[in-house]
Parts: sequence; structure tokens; C-alpha cells
Amino acid sequence: MSIRKTFSRLFLFALLGVVAANSNAADEKTSVTLYTPYTQISVPPGQSIKYTIELINNTPNVLDDNIRITGLPRSWDYSLKSGNYNIEQLAVLPGDKKTFTLDVQVPLKVNKGNYHFTVSAGADNQLPLTVTVSKQGTFKTEFTTDQANMSGHSNSSFTFKANLNNSTDDKQVYALEAHSPRGWDVTFKANYKEVASVNVDENSTKDVTIEIKPPAEVEAGRYKIPVTAATNGMTSQLNLEVVITGSYGMEMSTPTGLLSTKVTAGDERTLDLVIRNTGTAPLEDIKLSSAKPSDWDVSFDPNAVIRIEPGQKMTVHAKVKASKNAIAGDYVAKITAKTPEATSNAEFRISVRTPTILGGMGILVIMLALGSVTFLFRKYGRR
Repeated sequence: MSIRKTFSRLFLFALLGVVAANSNAADEKTSVTLYTPYTQISVPPGQSIKYTIELINNTPNVLDDNIRITGLPRSWDYSLKSGNYNIEQLAVLPGDKKTFTLDVQVPLKVNKGNYHFTVSAGADNQLPLTVTVSKQGTFKTEFTTDQANMSGHSNSSFTFKANLNNSTDDKQVYALEAHSPRGWDVTFKANYKEVASVNVDENSTKDVTIEIKPPAEVEAGRYKIPVTAATNGMTSQLNLEVVITGSYGMEMSTPTGLLSTKVTAGDERTLDLVIRNTGTAPLEDIKLSSAKPSDWDVSFDPNAVIRIEPGQKMTVHAKVKASKNAIAGDYVAKITAKTPEATSNAEFRISVRTPTILGGMGILVIMLALGSVTFLFRKYGRR
């Protein structure tokens, strides 16, 4: 056999060996399989998808490959688990298979359409998957009210009616919070109950009542009160405004500050009352009333005060008439000045004296009694 023929045969055998080796390698590669029955799934926005995937090893060797996800949109979240563990790599014995799960969270804010991605084991084993988003998604919450501004005095309570609109395709739990100035009291109510959070179904609206009470000593002015409704992924803010027109305060006393007097039973005494407006808003339509002893009479001049400006005062005369049957002693009469916004009271201690004529008659009776005793003593004393 010639050298040329021998060389040709050796080259042919080598070529056949290479082809066989490549064929075996290709067979080995294709004998590792990733499998799931659901390769294309249609879901709405916000849906969570759970894939069960098998990694099948039909090779004679132990398979130990990295598990990777490629092509998934950046805003989508996913996790890989086998058993109770998060995994990045999985080992499979020859002729065996392992199961792992892939959880994919479709975001709420997503466009309608097809989304393709791949699950890979090692360098060459791939499982292409497709998710079809069935409709245009949103990720939106609206916290609104028809009336965001209210005004009143410092003793007022302000009630706002708001709507919390969940425009997502999933039920949401919203935490409610107010960012009010110090001393202000803000309460949220839903279904007539005080709440700190509310549940709103998908594509639904919940009515929320917001009650705001300013502190007692608040000054007149404009106050911004932001309120928020928040979930783990989104927040909506509603900006409310309260305008305090002023505070109300009233004091009632006498020109000297003395709250006591004297009167004779059956007689009348006039008390001068000074009503002061100690607030920052006008006092209007001040009503006067009294709580007096039985059979006494109290009247006012004038009967009512129309208006007192802030920092001003007005004098009112109270005529107090004691009962003619009143016995000597101290009595209390309570006088009240009241408006819908403010009230002030003054208690007067009134000492009642008996009439002078009754006192003279008493002295006369005593003198007559003494005279009678003296007469009898002189007449019968020597016996």
C-alpha cells in the first residue's frame, strides 16, 4: 500500500472521529431539557404568574447549571425557587429531573401586548416563554374632593367629603395620614366609622370623610393640611385648606371686679355688668339670662347685646329684686352672657337685710318688755 493511500485512510478515520465526537456532543446538549406546559399565558395588568418548570437531565453526567432569566422587562419582578429556597443554580443527577418555580409579577402600569423572555440552564439550554397582557394597564390612585377650602372660627369643626379612586386592576389597601400643624386634630371616617386605612376594590371608589378641628388658641389665618392615601407602591395626596377667621372669647364682670352687694328684702338693686370681647372675631347677638333664688326677679337693660367688636366692651345693667319674704342671709345669683360661639358667667353673692320698719318694731317690743318687767319689780318687789 502506498504512503499516499495510507495517509488518506488515516485522514478519513480522523475526520469520521471528529464528526462522531461532534454528533455525541450535540446529542448530549439536546438531552438536557427545560420543560413547562404553559409557554404562552394571557393575563391582565397586575397579575402574578407562577410557572412550574422541570430541568431534565438525560446525560450520563451530573448536571450543575446556572438558572437565568433574560429578556424580561426591567419593571417586572420575578423570583426563582426550589423547595423553600431562592435559587440561582440547580444540580440534577444523571437520568433525573428537578422541579423549580418561576414567579413573575406583571406590573399594573403596563402596555397591552406580547412580552417574550427566556429561561436558560447553562449556556445552551433555553425555554422561551411569552406573556400576553390582555389590556392596557394603569397604576393610578386619585384622592379628590369637590370642596378643598373651608373657613370658620377657631371653635369650628371642618368636615370634608373626599373620594378615593382605585384605578388599578387589583384591590388596594390605603393607609390614611394627615400632615397637619401641631395641635390640630384630623380624623378619617369611612362607612361612618373612624379608620386609619381603607380597602378599595379594583376600579372602584370609596367615600372618605375627613374631620378637622383646630386647637383652641389658634390664630386667624390660612392653614394648609395635606392628607395622603398610600399603598406600598403608590401615594396620592389631597391638599386641604382651612381659613380661621378669628377666635371667640368673652369675659363678664363689674367695673370694680367686685361680685357682691347688699339688698333689703323686697327691695331692688342695680348691678353694672361689663362684657368684654377678648377674642379676635366680633361677638354678635349676646343673650343674657340668670339663675336666681326663688321668688326673686332679675331683668336686664338692654335685654340683649347686638354686637361687640374685638377688644371692646359694653356695660349692661342688671336689676335684682329680692323677695319680700327673704330672710336675712347670703344668697347667690348667677348671670350668664352667651352667644353660639362663647359663654361667660358671673356669680354674685347678695346679702339680704330685713326692712328698717321691722327692725324698729323689734326694738319697740323689747323696750315694752323691759318696761313691763321694771314696773312689776317696783310694784311687787318690796313684798
